[in-house]
Amino acid sequence: MTNCGIKGLVNSIQSMGTLDGPGVRFVVFMQGCNLRCGCCHNPETWELSGKAEYTAKELAEKAEKFRTYFGKDGGVTLSGGEPLLQAEFAAEFFCECKRRGINTCLDTSGSILNETVLSLLEYTDRVLLDIKYTNDEQYRKFVGCEMAKPLEFLKALDEQSIPVTLRQVIIPTLNDNPQNIALLKEIINNHRCIDKTELLPFKKLCTVKYEKLGIDFGFKDIPEPTPQKMAELERMLSKDM
Repeated sequence: MTNCGIKGLVNSIQSMGTLDGPGVRFVVFMQGCNLRCGCCHNPETWELSGKAEYTAKELAEKAEKFRTYFGKDGGVTLSGGEPLLQAEFAAEFFCECKRRGINTCLDTSGSILNETVLSLLEYTDRVLLDIKYTNDEQYRKFVGCEMAKPLEFLKALDEQSIPVTLRQVIIPTLNDNPQNIALLKEIINNHRCIDKTELLPFKKLCTVKYEKLGIDFGFKDIPEPTPQKMAELERMLSKDM
């Protein structure tokens, strides 16, 4: 690594997360995002400014204080926002974690791939990758990038044999259908690095955040999926896998 003095912009830290990768995680929510997903539940992370700054060493030392809670499966997770926007800092931080024997996990939408991101992946033990939709039209309309971007990122993960948990938020009227699940299964079957898949229900608890920020929540009128619908889609996904 070359720039040990670089600082990362951090929105918040969750010291004992259980939903952001294997085991108990020290979860760092990075500030800044290049996308504007219709279902985003962290709009406060969008702007790349105005939050706490840490050097990679400072943040790794903070994470190390919680390692007794990690067990054999836990570690640190970089989430966001989009951590790939601060890939140089993320690489420094993960490098510091690896020096301390701490497992590293990257939670990302996979819309950025360059040499700096590839350097980050050298220190990444697992990736939580959001595949938000399975067609380009919805990606462009509801995410803000073409679908080719996350698929290119996924290809790089496959080439480097980095274990991937593929995630998709199920949004009624948009991707809660058999066609989407069939295409998602095709993606999974074509990438050996994917060893776990999670379907997550669309939630609207974030509405209050949008109201507080004075931002329109475009998906406010979309209903949350029922437990029955989620179970049905889970069965479709697991069949013949």
